Amino acid sequence: MSSVEDRRFDYDYDGIQEYDNPLPRWWVYLFIGTIIAAVVYIPYFHFGPGQLPTAAWQADMDEWNRLHPPVPLPDEAELAALAQQSGMPERGRQVFATRCVSCHAIDGGGQVGPNLTDDYAIHGWSRELITRVVNDGVPSKGMIPWGPQLSREDVVAVALHAYALRGTTPLSPKAPQGDPIGGPKPEADATGAH
Repeated sequence: MSSVEDRRFDYDYDGIQEYDNPLPRWWVYLFIGTIIAAVVYIPYFHFGPGQLPTAAWQADMDEWNRLHPPVPLPDEAELAALAQQSGMPERGRQVFATRCVSCHAIDGGGQVGPNLTDDYAIHGWSRELITRVVNDGVPSKGMIPWGPQLSREDVVAVALHAYALRGTTPLSPKAPQGDPIGGPKPEADATGAH
């Protein structure tokens, strides 16, 4: 490569002289190459047949989900049986303490999220509906879907724990939200929790 020499301009301003320090040729050629690449990239990927990385990823995930359909969530009877399994209440408490307390408080009394201990529900009150809300989330209300982040067992455990919180007495309960729950409070399970 040819060497480039600095040269001084013939004027000064208050005793300050300016130099012309040209960029190395390899840098100039690289810069011109990025402009040419952009001229090709933008029409091809944004307006043409090319797929942007996020669209390609979504297409791959859709195909994977089509070939590997998710196992359906347990129904009410299966969830009632799972609630009696040893270790399930403790597992649900641990997941709740890790993932849910920022919105629902450690005792379920509610903060940003609703109070889980009162006799009101926004999205229905059954083990099955709570499990679906935990798994799928309610993005319009700020509830994120935990299904993609937690194992199926953790989703079920934390949903059963949330169900068991109804009828407990939180330290600072949030005002009721949603519709009144018709029906009795959940029966005590083998651990004595509601």
